[in-house]
Amino acid sequence: MVSPPVCVLVVASGAAWESRALAALGARPGVVVLKRCVDVEDLLAAATAGQAHVAVVALDAPGLDTAAVEHLRRQHVRPVVIVAGAAATHDQARLRAHRIGVTAVVAESELDSLGAVVADSTPDQAPRPVEQTPVGEPAPEVRDPGRVVVVWGPQGAPGRTTVATGLAAALAARGEDTALVDADPYGGALAQHLGVLDEVSGLLAAARLSAAGTLAERWPRVLRAVGPHLSVVTGLPRPDRWVEVRSGAVEHLVETLRAHGHVVVDTGFCLEEDPAGDVGGRPSRNAMTLGSLGVADEVVVVATPDPVGLTRLARGLVDLREVVPATPVRLVVNQHRSSLGWSEREVRDMVGGFARVAGVHFLPDDRVAVDRALVAGRTLVESGDSALGRAVEDVAAALVPASGTAPRRGVRRRRGGRARRP
Repeated sequence: MVSPPVCVLVVASGAAWESRALAALGARPGVVVLKRCVDVEDLLAAATAGQAHVAVVALDAPGLDTAAVEHLRRQHVRPVVIVAGAAATHDQARLRAHRIGVTAVVAESELDSLGAVVADSTPDQAPRPVEQTPVGEPAPEVRDPGRVVVVWGPQGAPGRTTVATGLAAALAARGEDTALVDADPYGGALAQHLGVLDEVSGLLAAARLSAAGTLAERWPRVLRAVGPHLSVVTGLPRPDRWVEVRSGAVEHLVETLRAHGHVVVDTGFCLEEDPAGDVGGRPSRNAMTLGSLGVADEVVVVATPDPVGLTRLARGLVDLREVVPATPVRLVVNQHRSSLGWSEREVRDMVGGFARVAGVHFLPDDRVAVDRALVAGRTLVESGDSALGRAVEDVAAALVPASGTAPRRGVRRRRGGRARRP
């Protein structure tokens, strides 16, 4: 019985080894070159057709990252990367390939074996992340992971960013290293809230490092220090740049940061899946929000107590439970005031009819405190004592109870405002 041929897609990106690779593939019985793709985007589109089995790609091809490799695997296409250059660089190149999820690596000097590697029927498994300590350097300090708190709220302006900023500042004021991440795909405003005037987006920088497999070593570069223990990953400079954040990048960033302290994430409002998100490897716009919720230890839902806000909250809690059915949810009712006519007990009873929550907290309508902090580009904790600031500190204490341990060493400022850890 004749085995079906192994169909191969090739992306050489103009490399000098392309003709040799095609000759090696053509000389192997049972191997057929299905298409020579122009670039990685063309490769991902061709893989979606469902006819290919293996993709031979230059390791330095633009767009070859963890999201592209994951897309190939979902289409049951096994990636094989070609490493060009001197033999001295092969170990480093193999490590990069391993980090983006590719185990099959062929050096340019070993192209004669390409046909055998492509014809190998062994399933390609995603490798485990590799963490290496350079020779001669001490091993990094092992510490307990921090908690990930994701701040979400329904459509409108219930105050997600104000609450997220306040919670992060309250945790940092206790001496807890805390990273505040702007993951709003519709254009976040954490940088403006904190007076950070940097044209470089921390989120886009993190996405690039994640795609290159170097985020684990270079994560401090995406942070900006805004206090002794508080740092921020600034968001998208323009809403239309959400396409540059590949699926999985935010989750990778959050998991990396939680190894060094607590993480508070400010997200978007929309929880809808994009059915066209997998076409050509393009991420879904709401993948940043959904991915953040997927790695949360606890979700803080922010809503307003007016009729419109409560209606949106009721629908939002139902939708949220479909996304994170097991993650604890805590409700923060922002801008609460007696003039609306509902007591705190009535709001709690209403919420209880739609979802079970870990707790309900009420923040007073303290416009003066919010304006004072916003105009000065400071957090609620830094801008002076206020009823709103104290209420946010109570929420932070409920989310992350004080451990009573000595404060952790925090993020130190250095020239240019970027953060580094000691």
